[in-house]
Amino acid sequence: MEKKKMLIVAGLGLVQLSLSTANLFAQIKDSTYLNEVVITASRSPKKIGDIGKIVKIISAEEIDRAQGRTLPQLLNTVAGLTIGGSGSNDGNVQSVFLRGASTPNTLILIDGIAVNDASGISGEYNLSAIDVSQIERIEILKGASSTLYGSDAVAGVINIITKKGNGKLTANALLSAGSYETYKAAVGLSGQINKTKISMNLSNLDSRGISAAAPKNATDKFENDGFKQLAFGLNLSQYVTDKFSINGGLQTNRNTADYDGGAFKDNTDYTYNKTAILANVGAKLSLQKGELNVFFSQNQVKNIFDSYPSITNNEGNISNAEGIFVYQFNKIIGLTSGVNYKFTKTEQEYIDPNYPSALKADNHISSVYTSLFLSEGNIFRMELGGRYNKHSQYGENFTYTINPSLLINQQLKYYINVSSAYRVPSLYQLNSAYGNIALQPETSRTYETGFEGDFFESKFTYTVSLFAREGKNVIDIDPVSYTYINQNKQNDKGVEIELGFKPNQKLSFNAWYAFVDGKVKKSETTPEVFNLFRRPKNSVGANLGYAFTPKFYASVTGRWNDTRIDQYYDEATFSTLSTNLKKYSKVDAYLQFKATKGLTIFTDVKNVFDTDYNDFAGYTAKGINFNAGLSFAFR
Repeated sequence: MEKKKMLIVAGLGLVQLSLSTANLFAQIKDSTYLNEVVITASRSPKKIGDIGKIVKIISAEEIDRAQGRTLPQLLNTVAGLTIGGSGSNDGNVQSVFLRGASTPNTLILIDGIAVNDASGISGEYNLSAIDVSQIERIEILKGASSTLYGSDAVAGVINIITKKGNGKLTANALLSAGSYETYKAAVGLSGQINKTKISMNLSNLDSRGISAAAPKNATDKFENDGFKQLAFGLNLSQYVTDKFSINGGLQTNRNTADYDGGAFKDNTDYTYNKTAILANVGAKLSLQKGELNVFFSQNQVKNIFDSYPSITNNEGNISNAEGIFVYQFNKIIGLTSGVNYKFTKTEQEYIDPNYPSALKADNHISSVYTSLFLSEGNIFRMELGGRYNKHSQYGENFTYTINPSLLINQQLKYYINVSSAYRVPSLYQLNSAYGNIALQPETSRTYETGFEGDFFESKFTYTVSLFAREGKNVIDIDPVSYTYINQNKQNDKGVEIELGFKPNQKLSFNAWYAFVDGKVKKSETTPEVFNLFRRPKNSVGANLGYAFTPKFYASVTGRWNDTRIDQYYDEATFSTLSTNLKKYSKVDAYLQFKATKGLTIFTDVKNVFDTDYNDFAGYTAKGINFNAGLSFAFR
């Protein structure tokens, strides 16, 4: 209750500050950033100013000016978002910590379609499997969003929007090379011919890498763990009429890498082979005041972990069908409503001379949801929504959204968001030898308030957010029985502040600060204990970019992470040990020169000052390293 009171008081203070600031700049009417259109927050095109949540955009221009970086490295520049392992070996699994939540509590979308890995333990999708060459834009929606998106959208949603083929037909290619014998080649074709849109991309990445595990003694030498990725993306859209179109997509990749045996433990005979395929087909009908979208997707992930004499062979399949109806009745009332059916199955086999095991399981969930978007005049906005779910194993659950906001002078948005969210237990957590068929979904309620300002035609922007998240039935391992259980409560809270300054087309500066804290209460009789392992309580980031000429651009990006607590298994003592990870700061630099209209030369230098750090106990991170290359575009 004290936490809620603090948020209410803070919210009233933000209202007062917002009104005074709006009055100060009331004569400036043209706003740019708050008028930018996004789709993730409402599942339909809406301006940021009309949405009572925070949406961070990584634009096509920003991606173009970061051609030497991976998707996890791009996302690691966002306030409140920490990608653990983004500076480590390319083949390592990347951990997504949005607003302090554990990785499975952030939903990953590709073109609005939820992607999970049903072959894994907790079901989260590995971001390192997605190649940046296929991406047009990224939208990060912060805050509980299960009403529109269902399971896993507890801390927020990351929507990776792939290239769709807009504009004239263009062929492109990229060649790059860098540290650790890293080489990349990519070719693509994108554009529109009459009523057909096409976008196709093929990329190949090969890196010798570094050792994933860190030696305890400086004299020990571990082998380098290589990584290879072959990725292909295809999107097709056919306009049958001006109002009806059919579309399809295929995103597939194959990753192979060397693995190590764990924290501080090398393994020269441990490899993994992962193949992921996401295929979808759909149709869109434009109405006079809305649209109807239907789609079907098939998501398959195969993982083979080979550590002689043991082999793990896992496969997961998710079939997903959804229909979404969007309609604007009048200037006041808009509607987003949908039905969803998801069928999930897995086959997992552990081949071992001493401890063989196998798992074969499936379940399904059906959902219906509706959100009303209300708009009264030029100031008041409101989202009211609910979602009903029926799961074949755990039963029923319901989520809701109450999200009023004020848009003042088209320049300053103040919002309050009270939303519930959930995460379903995975097939492994329910049905494996360590599973618990009685597991209930994790549920949470998020209280959030803040404001977002955009002044002088986006020359100055800022965002302030405060949130508190109360979770129940947290899924964890029982330390005695080693089976999955629901713990009692998880309470998280945090603050995010972002500032942007762009006085002209040449100079841009962005800075942010984020604070997060979280504790778990395992039962009514036990005290709260801090459990946000590997996540910094305090983090700071900044980016400075400058276009010296229309052809030459340079930027510097920095991030500082506070000390963190981590845990790892120690084979010498057969126990889990806790350790402190030291605070660190890391700086990256990027240079880009457009030699001709179709030729761009770039150099990306990461960890410029060769900072010695790590994101996980017992694992390494790269020192100073670079990537340089050429990109071509032919019309």
